[in-house]
Amino acid sequence: MIFGLKFLSRTHVVSFTSRYFSSVHELCHPQSAHHLFEKSPRRDPSQCNALLFEYSHSDRNKEALNLYAGLWRSSFSVDGSTLSCILKVCGCLFDQVAGKQVHCQSIKSGFVENVSVGTSLVDMYMKTEDVGDGRRVFDEMGSKNVVSWTALLTGYAQNGLNELTLDLFCQMYVNEVKSNPFTLATVIGAVANRGVVEEGCQIHTVVIKSGYESHAIVCNSLIMYSKSGLIRDARAVFDSMLQRGAVTWNCIIAGYVTNGLDLDAFRMFHWMRLAGEKFTQPVFASLIKSCANLKELSYARQLHCQVLKSGMGFYHNIGTALMVAYSKCTEVDDAFKIFSAMKGIQNVVTWTAVISGYLQNGIMEQAVHLFCQMSRKGVRPNHFTYSTILTAQPYMSIFQIHAQVIKTSYEKLPTVGTALLDAYVKTGHAKEAAIIFELIDEKDIVAWSAMLAGYAQMGETEGAVNIFLQLAREGIRPNEFTFSSVIHACAGPTASAEQGKQFHALSIKTRLNNALCVSSALVTMYAKRGNIESANEVFKRQGERDLISWNSMISGFAQHGQGKKALAIFEDMQRQKLEMDGITFIGVISACTHAGLVDDGQRYFDMMVKDHHIYPTMEHFSCMVDLYSRAGMLEKAMDIIIEMPFPASATVWRTLLAACHVRRNLEVGKIAAEKLISIQPQDSAAYVLLSNIYAAAGNWQERAVVRKLMDERKVKKEAGYSWIEVKNKTYSFLAGDLTHPMAEHIYSKLEELSILLKDMGYQPDTNYVLHDVEEEHKATFLSQHSERLAIAFGLIVTPPGTPIQIVKNLRVCGDCHSVIKLISLIEDRYIIVRDSNRFHHFKGGVCSCGDYW
Repeated sequence: MIFGLKFLSRTHVVSFTSRYFSSVHELCHPQSAHHLFEKSPRRDPSQCNALLFEYSHSDRNKEALNLYAGLWRSSFSVDGSTLSCILKVCGCLFDQVAGKQVHCQSIKSGFVENVSVGTSLVDMYMKTEDVGDGRRVFDEMGSKNVVSWTALLTGYAQNGLNELTLDLFCQMYVNEVKSNPFTLATVIGAVANRGVVEEGCQIHTVVIKSGYESHAIVCNSLIMYSKSGLIRDARAVFDSMLQRGAVTWNCIIAGYVTNGLDLDAFRMFHWMRLAGEKFTQPVFASLIKSCANLKELSYARQLHCQVLKSGMGFYHNIGTALMVAYSKCTEVDDAFKIFSAMKGIQNVVTWTAVISGYLQNGIMEQAVHLFCQMSRKGVRPNHFTYSTILTAQPYMSIFQIHAQVIKTSYEKLPTVGTALLDAYVKTGHAKEAAIIFELIDEKDIVAWSAMLAGYAQMGETEGAVNIFLQLAREGIRPNEFTFSSVIHACAGPTASAEQGKQFHALSIKTRLNNALCVSSALVTMYAKRGNIESANEVFKRQGERDLISWNSMISGFAQHGQGKKALAIFEDMQRQKLEMDGITFIGVISACTHAGLVDDGQRYFDMMVKDHHIYPTMEHFSCMVDLYSRAGMLEKAMDIIIEMPFPASATVWRTLLAACHVRRNLEVGKIAAEKLISIQPQDSAAYVLLSNIYAAAGNWQERAVVRKLMDERKVKKEAGYSWIEVKNKTYSFLAGDLTHPMAEHIYSKLEELSILLKDMGYQPDTNYVLHDVEEEHKATFLSQHSERLAIAFGLIVTPPGTPIQIVKNLRVCGDCHSVIKLISLIEDRYIIVRDSNRFHHFKGGVCSCGDYW
């Protein structure tokens, strides 16, 4: 008692033997023990070890290392226990230099053959991420016990080498080394990280055979196997445990959170409270994460209060979790307050969390400001930071971030590489994105999907298909997002009609066709590729529909001239009280436009503003101008343009100008053309449409003036092309084209059709020929339009009765529209024409547009 109160004199201190000193750590603070140890003239290894162990157990590793350094300088004799302890300290401090020095001393002193020292050496090298030297020490050990094997297993697992962990465990099993609970817990963790269910079940059997199925540390590891989705099995293990600690509760709660079962996690937390178990940091961190997932702000605040009462408010994991929760609940200011309160303990994780919070809430400038401030304070960004800040376009230069990424050697990491290529794709730098993709060392499915999505966004179908084929060759299993991206790419106008069908079939084989993003992509693809019936079939089979599916179906029916069906889908949405957005109403108003339902279009526009409180954008006003323009109500269209809250875009004026061309309205057409030319002086459409209006009015002099202006400004008219796909090969045609190998047969077929057309009473409408030539030549010009050449070619090379589908880059003229209707009747063919405005379905002499386009 007197010794504990530090009343002993120096002469008494030196009389103590090692037998008394070994219990110092039970009587006084380690600092006092260190003082006694320094004053003792009869120091021995047991005294040294007692003090070293005390420092190590109280997490005072630096003081332990300093003590050992002093002993080493004074040539103090150490034993295996001393070396084992100090090697553990080196591992905890991540100090491999000191560890290697201790390794050398172990060799010199002859203790390297000691099992305890050898095991500690393996542990030290593994903790300092030197797996090679750790394995070398293990292989050189003369004798090994279960602790040695477990140290190597744990090292492999900690360094992410899960497959090697399993291989080593099998080798241990073959060598008949009996596992202990720590061995099995480590192996179960490695299997859980790999997500291999079959191997997990095999390890579970070993646990049962070894008689450790009731051991707490093993059961906790089995519960953590819920990472692989086996949450029911994890719960069964939890229920079978007779004694549960805080770690056990945390494992099952974390398992529910990992599997997205946040409400079950909260129920388990409630039962944990009823059981009287003390809450720990991981439990709070898991529950706050659930609050973030559910965007449950009030409960997050309650947990925050509980955390503060428990004195855990300044732990990094809890503080970070709270920042994420508040950010996801749009309370980004509260998240920043937590971050600011962590001064002195802010690290790269907390900085990344607060930057991410601002980005999630669309506050890009503040996120970029914090990123710059983080660099000024000397906090080095990690790969998560770079992946996050790369989404801050256009407030952050992608090239500057890329330069920093190269300096920090993060460019080849999948997370950073994927974020980089995604940023390059979104800014239109396709070549740079492809280069980044090739540089990524271990491309995961996210990287492959991002590159596919990039090609889809840029409309490069061939690039997307090639990436998908490369992915398949490398044995990577595509997921639903991969299929969604490649199917979106197949929706492009230049894509092969069969490619989308092939990917649809492949998605069925892999049982991913019913995934929401895949089925929505299929609806869009079929609608854009002219197969509205297949799009509708996919839509009807969807067990779950998102807004993209509904919008795609409405827009699809509108583009195919089936306005009533489009409006029926919209009415169904209204009955189900589904949330709508601006894109929904663009589709609805477009359906009214193509069907000539002017009053309905205006009613839906008013409904959007008054009932759904959606602020109309330029696209909505463009649709309204198109609605009235197509109906010939040009003055009403002009009124809408004048009343718009912002200046009309080039698209709006181009829409009005095209209607003036159809209606031969020179007065309004001149105004629209002048506005369009002022906005886009290099757009050929303005000059061409205006000159065509003059030509239709017989004003050839003014037409010549417009054409001369085009020449002076070096504006080139866009040539009219038509494409047709036959046997997975695409053929293109230009008006009056003679370059095709089958040109002679094509023109012969047109002559044959011309005779049949005349027999049916067809007379060429030469008003669509805008050249000052004779009527006979005008008829010739009409007969050689690109769409007629493409159709004639399709009639020659495809079997009778086969549907023909062509794509035209410009609007189909009225005369060609009449001719194609008659051809569908004469040849008994189903002909689909996709022009710059919409789809036309010709069958039996009738078009789906009802001659209103």
